[in-house]
Amino acid sequence: MENKKRSFFERLTGSVSSEEEIASGKHYSEKNTRGNNGDKKNNEWIEEENEEAELSIDVYQTPTDIVIQTMVAGVKPEDLELSIARDIVTIRGKREENRNIDEENYFTKELYWGKFSRTISLPTEVEPEEVEATEKHGLITVKIKKVDKEKKNSVKVKSI
Repeated sequence: MENKKRSFFERLTGSVSSEEEIASGKHYSEKNTRGNNGDKKNNEWIEEENEEAELSIDVYQTPTDIVIQTMVAGVKPEDLELSIARDIVTIRGKREENRNIDEENYFTKELYWGKFSRTISLPTEVEPEEVEATEKHGLITVKIKKVDKEKKNSVKVKSI
């Protein structure tokens, strides 16, 4: 079976696409059941991945700004990194699990813990120095000023 990168939603929820189920010949109910003696079978549908998950985003424009929004609930501001160039924005971070619960005590484990990132190619050039990033209830909003290509500047020549 081909190694397909799972979407952020699939990683977040632990779900498996129907194509993967069909290709493997297994159904969800087979993957998350207990054996005859009551022990859990291998949870084949939960994969340990060392890759970064991909953030879901909204990107839109106003007359003067490009706005990017993403949910990062449970992430401390110091665990977020925002890199901005003229036409690319990268958001990186990590969500750390701060609980010590034995794996055998879980009935369901769907929350995503670990590193995540997203690189966005912007539809227009922006001013990397003119950025406002805010967080409210886990929603990050990044406003970046567009480059004003119509803006002109008159300069007077001084005699020295």
